[in-house]
Amino acid sequence: MSVSLILLPLAVAAVAAAHGATAGRDQDGRVVCQVQTRMRDESLLTAALADTAAVVAADRDAITADWAGVRAVFQRGDDGIWSAHFTGDVDERRAVEIVGAVDAAYGRQVQRAVLERLRAQAPAAGLRLESEEVTEDASVRLVFAVEGRS
Repeated sequence: MSVSLILLPLAVAAVAAAHGATAGRDQDGRVVCQVQTRMRDESLLTAALADTAAVVAADRDAITADWAGVRAVFQRGDDGIWSAHFTGDVDERRAVEIVGAVDAAYGRQVQRAVLERLRAQAPAAGLRLESEEVTEDASVRLVFAVEGRS
């Protein structure tokens, strides 16, 4: 089976939902539907795919991810919006589940990148990291102290 998904950025997805975006079929008979996502950064997407146990290959035009029996080819259009074409043992429900898992992994990659940036930039801003706590919902609480002040 073959399924194609259009991965809409969250802001665009809200507008599309208001205009009644739905699943359908393309001229080749493939299922095509739109899925909300926050994915933009290619390197974070590649890392997120790897986090979902995909075997990932990237070239200039596409990112290919292989799971057991399923292949997805991610491509970005001229408008910057990603699309994913799934082949193999996959239907629309499974493709949307996979994108949901990749989107969640992407969120963790974004969180990791932001935390690294905060830790790296804190000293230049006169801040010292005093504590770091990961909560039950996997959010991270950082407590900084202002250097040179009591």
